[in-house]
Amino acid sequence: MPAVSKGDGMRGLAVFISDIRNCKSKEAEIKRINKELANIRSKFKGDKALDGYSKKKYVCKLLFIFLLGHDIDFGHMEAVNLLSSNKYTEKQIGYLFISVLVNSNSELIRLINNAIKNDLASRNPTFMCLALHCIANVGSREMGEAFAADIPRILVAGDSMDSVKQSAALCLLRLYKASPDLVPMGEWTARVVHLLNDQHMGVVTAAVSLITCLCKKNPDDFKTCISLAVSRLSRIVSSASTDLQDYTYYFVPAPWLSVKLLRLLQCYPPPEDAAVKGRLVECLETVLNKAQEPPKSKKVQHSNAKNAILFETISLIIHYDSEPNLLVRACNQLGQFLQHRETNLRYLALESMCTLASSEFSHEAVKTHIDTVINALKTERDVSVRQRAADLLYAMCDRSNAKQIVSEMLRYLETADYAIREEIVLKVAILAEKYAVDYSWYVDTILNLIRIAGDYVSEEVWYRVLQIVTNRDDVQGYAAKTVFEALQAPACHENMVKVGGYILGEFGNLIAGDPRSSPPVQFSLLHSKFHLCSVATRALLLSTYIKFINLFPETKATIQGVLRAGSQLRNADVELQQRAVEYLTLSSVASTDVLATVLEEMPPFPERESSILAKLKRKKGPGAGSALDDGRRDPSSNDVNGGVEPTPSTVSTPSPSADLLGLRAAPPPAAPPATSGAGNLLVDVFSDGPAAQPGLGPTPEEAFLSELEPPAPESPMALLADPAPAADPGPEDIGPPIPEADELLNKFVCKNNGVLFENQLLQIGVKSEFRQNLGRMYLFYGNKTSVQFQNFSPTVVHPGDLQTQLAVQTKRVAAQVDGGAQVQQVLNIECLRDFLTPPLLSVRFRYGGAPQSLTLKLPVTINKFFQPTEMAAQDFFQRWKQLSLPQQEAQKIFKANHPMDAEVTKAKLLGFGSALLDNVDPNPENFVGAGIIQTKALQVGCLLRLEPNAQAQMYRLTLRTSKEPVSRHLCELLAQQF
Repeated sequence: MPAVSKGDGMRGLAVFISDIRNCKSKEAEIKRINKELANIRSKFKGDKALDGYSKKKYVCKLLFIFLLGHDIDFGHMEAVNLLSSNKYTEKQIGYLFISVLVNSNSELIRLINNAIKNDLASRNPTFMCLALHCIANVGSREMGEAFAADIPRILVAGDSMDSVKQSAALCLLRLYKASPDLVPMGEWTARVVHLLNDQHMGVVTAAVSLITCLCKKNPDDFKTCISLAVSRLSRIVSSASTDLQDYTYYFVPAPWLSVKLLRLLQCYPPPEDAAVKGRLVECLETVLNKAQEPPKSKKVQHSNAKNAILFETISLIIHYDSEPNLLVRACNQLGQFLQHRETNLRYLALESMCTLASSEFSHEAVKTHIDTVINALKTERDVSVRQRAADLLYAMCDRSNAKQIVSEMLRYLETADYAIREEIVLKVAILAEKYAVDYSWYVDTILNLIRIAGDYVSEEVWYRVLQIVTNRDDVQGYAAKTVFEALQAPACHENMVKVGGYILGEFGNLIAGDPRSSPPVQFSLLHSKFHLCSVATRALLLSTYIKFINLFPETKATIQGVLRAGSQLRNADVELQQRAVEYLTLSSVASTDVLATVLEEMPPFPERESSILAKLKRKKGPGAGSALDDGRRDPSSNDVNGGVEPTPSTVSTPSPSADLLGLRAAPPPAAPPATSGAGNLLVDVFSDGPAAQPGLGPTPEEAFLSELEPPAPESPMALLADPAPAADPGPEDIGPPIPEADELLNKFVCKNNGVLFENQLLQIGVKSEFRQNLGRMYLFYGNKTSVQFQNFSPTVVHPGDLQTQLAVQTKRVAAQVDGGAQVQQVLNIECLRDFLTPPLLSVRFRYGGAPQSLTLKLPVTINKFFQPTEMAAQDFFQRWKQLSLPQQEAQKIFKANHPMDAEVTKAKLLGFGSALLDNVDPNPENFVGAGIIQTKALQVGCLLRLEPNAQAQMYRLTLRTSKEPVSRHLCELLAQQF
């Protein structure tokens, strides 16, 4: 950098800054700033030309004022003029002002680009570096387009100074991150990779950062960098601290470059060349050896640099997962950090060992540290370290230590932080299921979970234990006995009541022979909890009572008395009232044989991957799959789950920044295959997708229509059935649709899938299919935040007389939506007769304690029930003449809002639902279509003709139907698409 002359001190700037600092109040500061701004403005507008020093001084003052938080609306041109100066200090201040105050849309960008181009061509290394720094700081697409081709040439030029190469590499990296498509690396790739051999360590460091970013997108193009990176790393690792004096940090040679090289190597698999691989293994062993050496300095900077290289080395060893010796050594080295006094080192060691535990080579070595990890779980003061310790216990668990780990986690759960209790509950449930030596231990563990942390036991956990107990005859008696004893506790969690109600309702007869658990005692015990429970649990208990009447006829009179009580028959909750009335009638009217058939024991559930594991994957976020289900299976493991293939529902949820719904490319979800036998009648409470319906090979249309029928109440599944939703709120109970509701609705007139609504909190996606007068729609609600939505309630509302025109059957969704997760809602739709207004979708929830609500128009329009009809030209014109009454025709002439493209127009008309008829209209430029609107009450024939006029950029649309309102409405809907 050129020396600053004595006159460059800018005394006026120093005085101004001193005045600002001496101001006693905010008003005094503003007054002084306004005075200075007026002075600078008058100097810039004066007739007398300012010299470079004065411009620099005043521009510096403007920059300082801006940094104080005040707006600056002048002086930009003077800063641009400074760029043409030959003095370094003046040019530097000009570039600094532009980097901070000029945005990418400024009108001065062209002038700035010209000045930068001149400096890049000047071959003055100082000026070239200033220009490159400015490009990187602004980083706009316009600058990328202007200089993306020049910067690689400067980077690889043989006569470029080292400082210029460093700046060019980092500038190119900045442009690539902002606009990857603007950086053409094809012809420069080999020469950029060769920079790893440069003599200047600063150039190598900058080049490694650039190559690491580029190779993630085009790994094959930069594959030659592996051998060069290994060679450079070897030279650094084997060097003494005195060999690289300029790049030695507290006795550690080039730590930043070493870390970057190790990260670059993690972008590729192990080297194929034996010599390169041997040299790399030697480097890694050297790093591990140096970690054992006594420190050369007691300063924390020395240990930080040394440990940074060590942890990155261990990450590379884990990434390769091919060197057993190195993996075990890495595990032993991490084990030494588990009791280190530095909290960060303990955290990093636990985190790295979690990954090592998934390797078959190092799993046993990780297990040797189990006592240290358990001690960390009990004694660590930092909650994040305790959470990593729990993760590591989960990862190192196998059949040999499952009981010890589960018992320790249960013991810790009693005092665990509330933030991690749910996650620990899920992990305990998974481990107990996966490594159950006998099922009685599994049942005891889950019931202990509910007793210790009932509030954090999700539905997936107790659903799963019910599924396993139902499927295993050998554990049903023990489960009934154990849950009966658990229910006798004075303070019993509601989840325990749910599990007890189900198990005793199904298998209470297995313990009824003991006088201490006779049928009357079982009923009295359950009914003593009834008044303390929520509506959903009471509904389950009522189902248990009717099961008792079948299992234990001696309890019939007592239970009928309970069902006949006014508190049940006249209950304010419609679900409880309906169950009480129906169960009372069933027990009174049905014969013993009918009652036994209807209330027979539940058949086994179909085996599938545990929904608890899927929930844990969703909770941990993207990338958790490898850590949670690492593919390392214990050969002797007798999974309760049966080791079935994972279903698509177990894919982990994307990060909030990703497309939460996957609607932009993915097809609609396929229904799972139907199972055989009695299982066909089951409601699949463990699946997120729609349940498959049994069939004997119907045609595709019959299958679709049969799927839309509501399920018949043939199954005795009342114990786990969700209570029916409360009555939908009327239009007066919800707010008006959002202003853009009509615009969002119009996007779906000619398509069935897409994102209906999206803001910073919520994404709502739609997938739908319609046939004849029936339709099925999947709504996907994605939480884009990291905070759980509470009281999440989407409701479909029918405004006006729509209830008599359109029937919509909805499925209840979960009331909580985890951060980064999504829930699905299924809607079955039936068109009863023609309608003009769509139903409304009201979404209400609480985010961070604040209520949120929005109302949208559901994308269900009359054209969705359009069935295309093919007909010959003669038939078309005959039908056209029959629909000649004035009220049967609707016509609209309108200006094109989009480019007039014949293929796009054809696609929109087909998406609208009509069949396109060729060779009907004498003018081949016109489009003719026909179809029938299918409703339950009647069919409405429809003919349309669209006449585009490309010269005038106009359309004429004519529609004829047998009903006047339908003609007008379809004409309005279709005209808005063009």
